[in-house]
Amino acid sequence: MHVDAMDVKILSSLQSNARLSNVELSEKVNLSASQCYRRLKRMEDGGIIRGYTALLEPEALGFGVMAHVNVSLEKHGDNPVQAFSAAIHEYPEVLECHAVSGDADYVLRVVAPDLKAFSDFLMHRLLILPFIATVRSSIFLDELKNTTTLPLQSVTPQTQ
Repeated sequence: MHVDAMDVKILSSLQSNARLSNVELSEKVNLSASQCYRRLKRMEDGGIIRGYTALLEPEALGFGVMAHVNVSLEKHGDNPVQAFSAAIHEYPEVLECHAVSGDADYVLRVVAPDLKAFSDFLMHRLLILPFIATVRSSIFLDELKNTTTLPLQSVTPQTQ
């Protein structure tokens, strides 16, 4: 699916404030409300816009520990990978899971209220999985940057 310069303007405005009404968004990008809605719908249906959500502050809600956990599987193939994927989807403290290249097979982003809860997650939930070979974790000490904003200036708008 291609995006043009107007689509990029719409996406940029939404990244700044996804709570804009369609009328507010259309005024911001200088487009009629109906045209703006059609473009939004096309980008939603085309998978460019995955959804809309509220960004919550983990520490304000009592989640004091954030960590990356590198996981390597003992065996590869369909069964261990599928079993790992199924297990990870059952763990709400796992916010993200990415298959990666390098020393580990997967990198997880995990949140926990405290070190004890994080340790319990590792020892009693993750490490008990039979196909796990190694686990290495890095606890976040300080947050220097955290954004969900994509660098849309890098997107090359296409013309029709």
